[in-house]
Amino acid sequence: MNKNIQIGKINTLKVDRFADPGAYLVSEDEEDVLLPNAYVSDDMNLGDEVKVFIYTDSEDRLISTTLRPKAMLDEFGYMEVVAVTSFGAFVDWGLPKDLFVPKAFQKIRLEVGMKFLFRVCLDKETNRLFGAHKFKSFIRDDIEELEVNQRVDIIIREKTPLGFKVIVDNLYEAMIYHNEIFEDIWVGQKKSAFVKNIRADRKLDISLQPIGKSNTNTATSRIEKILRQNDGRLEFNYKSSPEDIKDRFGLSKKNYKRALTTLLEKKIIIVDESGMCLKQ
Repeated sequence: MNKNIQIGKINTLKVDRFADPGAYLVSEDEEDVLLPNAYVSDDMNLGDEVKVFIYTDSEDRLISTTLRPKAMLDEFGYMEVVAVTSFGAFVDWGLPKDLFVPKAFQKIRLEVGMKFLFRVCLDKETNRLFGAHKFKSFIRDDIEELEVNQRVDIIIREKTPLGFKVIVDNLYEAMIYHNEIFEDIWVGQKKSAFVKNIRADRKLDISLQPIGKSNTNTATSRIEKILRQNDGRLEFNYKSSPEDIKDRFGLSKKNYKRALTTLLEKKIIIVDESGMCLKQ
């Protein structure tokens, strides 16, 4: 249970009382917040602990919901612009009240229908959440704490001629190069990935597959799993084309061949001119 109510985050609060507009939830310090009737379930009782997201309503009062937004405080989400005014724009972040994007935090002039990555931020003076399309000032460059092959969470930001720009752990910018992508990815997608390279210019390169030995282990597991799903036999061998390997296994030919060799050495598969099969 939360000691105090935290705006922009998931809070665990206790049901304190019921009233006409809904249920009032409290934190340990007895601050309360309304959970509107639309989110009050029939099995909710006094004293129950409930997980809710906290934001502000149209009158800037704290409000709670059991819905989950596309991004929470200090996170990035892929959102669509749904309204534009003289003082800013509004984006759909999955809640009844749209997220406001002030003009000062717009990288370009936003128009209805545009979709971009936005960062959810908090104005500490007004206690209001807002979205930022211009978020360079929130990106960190203290990458020393990261390590090669470290697992990270990414969201795909933008496609470029070199590859895809991504946001890493909601903190860093990085790149995944086209020639190292062996699966379909798209802007706005959230995935697990791995740190491939920490460059001298304080830039990060990211891989969708683990590096080195871990990568081989992942590849062998994937091939073995797909073999078992296909009655233990596939028309693939060392001569299969890179395109077919990418489409079937989501691997580069280099990693695929390394994995085949590992599976052969472990006597798990047999490979011949017609394909591969699990060893009986």
